[in-house]
Amino acid sequence: MKTLKKIWMNGKFVAWKDARIHVLTHALHYGTAIFEGMRCYNTSDGPAVFRMRDHYKRLANGCKSYQFSLRYSVDKMCEATRKLIRMNKVKECYIRPIVYGGYGSMGLSIMNVPFDLAIVAIPWGRYFGEKAEKGISCEVSSWKRINPTVLSPHVKASANYLNSILAKREAMDEGFDEAIMLTDEGHVSEGTGENIFIVRNGELVTPPLYDDILAGVTRETVMALAKELDIPVKEEPILRDELYTADEVFLCGTAAEITPVTSVDKRKISDGPGEITKQLRQGYFDVVTGKDERFMKWLDFV
Repeated sequence: MKTLKKIWMNGKFVAWKDARIHVLTHALHYGTAIFEGMRCYNTSDGPAVFRMRDHYKRLANGCKSYQFSLRYSVDKMCEATRKLIRMNKVKECYIRPIVYGGYGSMGLSIMNVPFDLAIVAIPWGRYFGEKAEKGISCEVSSWKRINPTVLSPHVKASANYLNSILAKREAMDEGFDEAIMLTDEGHVSEGTGENIFIVRNGELVTPPLYDDILAGVTRETVMALAKELDIPVKEEPILRDELYTADEVFLCGTAAEITPVTSVDKRKISDGPGEITKQLRQGYFDVVTGKDERFMKWLDFV
């Protein structure tokens, strides 16, 4: 892993090597952590974090939902992030804020657990490497997506990602790049860390929020961009076999950005990104790098 000089922890900038926690930190034992992921892109006007406030609002809402005491406002977290990027002197990076149950209390009650906040900036390129442009292979996982009666799929809680890790490992062990998870009802939900879209007869279709998906910031961005490009968008349940017969399939997320899917369960979708996927992908990179003036409001300059 590539490292930078400083990490922000509970209001202080500390050296990378000194960003440590105690072995009895509550989150290590019970999964009491909620995190976010965002990217800073280099633009002609300097580095800018894409939709930073929206990410921090989701983090704050997750803490409220799980009753984790977050001691910092969205404004404070945004300012800390800008300072962190400036201090590390980077133009592009991935940013990982995490609220976690700290040291001082054991057991399942969180009434007396202190919650800490750390913000890390790291150099991180394409999530799927070279395949991010050419397209990846996916498998529909035997592991079902967690549902709202178990944990909230709408919160980026660390505990939720054990579900994703099981699906990801299964897919990779079987020679696929990524897994797609279904709901208990058999509807397509999402990838292990990405939302999913299909293209069908010129229309963009994505699972609705009630199909156990994360309310993705990138997903919302893609839908807004599609509207500007006059591409019809539907939020409706997608069945497994609809993946096989789709004209195009792609995944999206902060880490994955927009990644085309060329096969599902060894059924070929395409030889590479389809026309609508390419159009949206180019549009997305124009937005995040400040080349599309219609969406400048989403850029938070460092």
